[in-house]
This record gives sequence, structure tokens and C-alpha cells, in this order.
Amino acid sequence: MIVLGIESSCDETSASIVRDYKILSNITISQEIHSNFGGVVPEIASREHQKNIIHVVNKAIKDASIVINDIDGIAVTYGAGLKGALLVGLNFAKGMSIALNIPFIGINHLEGHLFSNIIQNLKTRFPFIALIVSGGHTQIWKVNSIGNYILLANTVDDAAGEAFDKGARLLGLSYPGGPEIERVSKMGNINYIQFPRPKVRESKYNFSFSGLKTSLMYYLNGIKKNDISKNMKDIAASYQEAIIDTLLNRLELLTKDEKIYDISIAGGVAANKRFREKSEELSKKNNLNIYFPDFDLCTDNAGMIAMAGYQKIKDGHSSNLTLEVKPNLSL
Repeated sequence: MIVLGIESSCDETSASIVRDYKILSNITISQEIHSNFGGVVPEIASREHQKNIIHVVNKAIKDASIVINDIDGIAVTYGAGLKGALLVGLNFAKGMSIALNIPFIGINHLEGHLFSNIIQNLKTRFPFIALIVSGGHTQIWKVNSIGNYILLANTVDDAAGEAFDKGARLLGLSYPGGPEIERVSKMGNINYIQFPRPKVRESKYNFSFSGLKTSLMYYLNGIKKNDISKNMKDIAASYQEAIIDTLLNRLELLTKDEKIYDISIAGGVAANKRFREKSEELSKKNNLNIYFPDFDLCTDNAGMIAMAGYQKIKDGHSSNLTLEVKPNLSL
């Protein structure tokens, strides 16, 4: 069976072809235009998706060495995400479904991130702990089986990726902030500033990053601009370390309390190399099995959506044409 995946929830337009649990192609166009505004502009994102979607779908089909009539089903993100951006992908999938007379199925973007690791670990043991950490989400789930998920931890304010973006903006760096802070942090002193590792009073598992961003802002407001430039790598490294420590602290607590030692980490922040290094240290310390997807499967991509859809279509599930986008869809 061959499934086409389509992802357009934010600022990446992506299409992928999956056959028999193997990704044959995974094409993604990132909308670099948003760097001019320091963040994603929803209206611009929608227009860019409209410009790009035909190209990425055609290229995904070509790179997979198939023809359009070989496709047996379509998987498409219908939430969570930006409403206008989601509409472009969903309506395109509906049109193809009608034209080819094949089923399509709406996929939850977060479930797609769960599948980004299952793609490469088909013998994944259940249950496992899944950390989804990106610009819009920072959540920890207990995955009992495909389709059976229990939310264990959430962020009460900013997501970790959002903390990177806001921190980068305060430092005068460009968007997206995560890769910029990682780049600047190289060879920086992680102990230069002791930023707080925020905790949530009501829950020892939940995340909070807005206070960390505020701490950075107060620190920068208290020093001269020349000192910011002079010590940029040390400030960025200290800030990055605080975000990563906060993430890993919650993971360590949950694995001990739940007595589950297999961990999947996915989402854009999972591409951070320092995060991977410290996760490896945590793995050795507590005898954990921590899985990261390949770098190209960390950010939003259609490969993970196609894989999630492949399993559901294979099981006989499909959506009908009345399906609507759900920007605030939960898992």
C-alpha cells in the first residue's frame, strides 16, 4: 500500500510518500519569509502554502519513483495548527481524494510527532514515554499503544520552542530562535549565568518557561549593549542550558515515578545537539532507552503524517468530506 502524506499546520509545506512502512520521499519547503517578521505571520503562511503545495506533492511523487495513480490513500494534518494553513492542506487532500477515488484521513499533528520515532523503531516497546517539544507544544505522554495516549505533563504558558524564539528576539538574533541560540552557544560557558529552572507549584511534572524568558529580559536590561555582544555566546549557552535542564528534569521524574524506561523525544527542539548530548548523559545515568528521530524528521514534516495515516488506513479507517480543520485539536 502507498500513502501520500501532507503537512501544512504552520510554516512548512511538506509532502511524503510511504510504502509498506518505508518513507520513499519526504519533501519540505520552509517558509523563510517569516524571518523578516521575527515569527510566523498566519496570513502569509497560508499564501505560501498555496504557492508551494502542488510543487511539493509532485516532487514527492517523482522522488518516490511512482505515478499519481499508484497512491492508495492520503493522510493530511487537520489540527492542531494555524487555521488558514491547515485549510490549504486539508482541501488539497480532499480534492485529490475525489479525483483519484481513494480514501483520505485526517491526522492529529501531535500524533504525527509520536510516529516520527516509531518510523525508525518499528519494534518500539509499549508502553513508552513520549516528550513532544516544539514551538507550539511541550508535553509528555504515556503511550500505551497506537491510539491510546495519556497526558502526563503540559506547559502552563510558553512552549520550550517558544522560549527559544523569544529569547533569541531579546538577544537580537533572527527567527527561528532555536537554531540561532544553538549556533551562538557553541563554545559558550553554560555556567556564566545561573538562570532559574522553573517549577510549577501545582504539579511537579508540568512546565513553565515564561519566567525564564523574563529572567533573561531583566538580565539584559541590567547590562550594557556592548556587554551583550561581548558575552553573547555565554549568555545564550546559559539560557539554552536552563531550557534543556527543565525538560530533562521532568523526564527523569516521570520515568522514575511511572517506572517506564523507554523514551521517545520528538518535535523541532529534538534537533538541538546539546539537548541530545544531555539526554545521552541522562540515559547512561538512569539506564534509559532514549530515542530521537533523524534530524529531518524533527521539524514539521509529512513523513510522520504519512506514517500515522498509513497505519490508520491499513486498519480500515478514513475521514469523510465533512471533516473540518481544528486549530486547537488535542491528542
